[in-house]
Amino acid sequence: MARYTDKVVVITGGAGGIGIAAGQLFADGGAKVLLVDLNEDSLKSAAKQINSDNVSYCVADVTQPEQVEAYVDTAVTRYGGIDCFLNNAGVEGVVTPITDYPVEVFDKVIEVNVKGVWLGLKYVMPAMKKRGGGSIVITSSVAGVIGSPGLSAYVTSKHAVIGIMRTASLEGAADNIRVNTVNPSPVDTRMMRSLEEAVAPGAAEQAKQSFEAGIPLQRYGSPEDVANMMGYLCSDEASFCTGSVYMVDGGSTAT
Repeated sequence: MARYTDKVVVITGGAGGIGIAAGQLFADGGAKVLLVDLNEDSLKSAAKQINSDNVSYCVADVTQPEQVEAYVDTAVTRYGGIDCFLNNAGVEGVVTPITDYPVEVFDKVIEVNVKGVWLGLKYVMPAMKKRGGGSIVITSSVAGVIGSPGLSAYVTSKHAVIGIMRTASLEGAADNIRVNTVNPSPVDTRMMRSLEEAVAPGAAEQAKQSFEAGIPLQRYGSPEDVANMMGYLCSDEASFCTGSVYMVDGGSTAT
């Protein structure tokens, strides 16, 4: 039997690099996977890339309660429930000092990265309870445990979801719902392309080399590196893991 046979996995940010890698891992492992994201064309492309009959998608804005409730209802109706939830959708905002940071951008980052995570928990946890428990993995970041100049909104949001995770893990324990965060260092995805260009306009490749030089393993993480940790936390092998922060950072926070 495949590792995730009979499991139902919901992935927000499902059309992004980490979402696709995780969708591939779970689909290959026998799970039914529901990808959730804002753009239908991107979701179609992600599902096509994964290329599995076990994968479908649902268009939803994670900041809107009725749309979050709708993707939960879709998973329950289509597949019978939710066993694993990758609370993964996020945006980076802009790179600029606090004194110059646009208020509307700050608000948007917090809305997606914090409110979106909280709403996911609000509507997924009851469905998971009916299933007899499950595993929730929230995507934080190394920015959830350290500061980073110019990224005040992103850093704030990624610190915040660790607090949400710890609270949810305590509230969910009686229902056998486990909640953890994964905290990647820079990952080779669209988000890093955006941040590289923002840090060094016109010199993104040099910015990438500088970022990599600061990682002890001397490279960015791959989406698969992060997906593998998510896969572990959603597996039976992690049945005693809850309320914790799991770094996937190439040693970035070791010093």
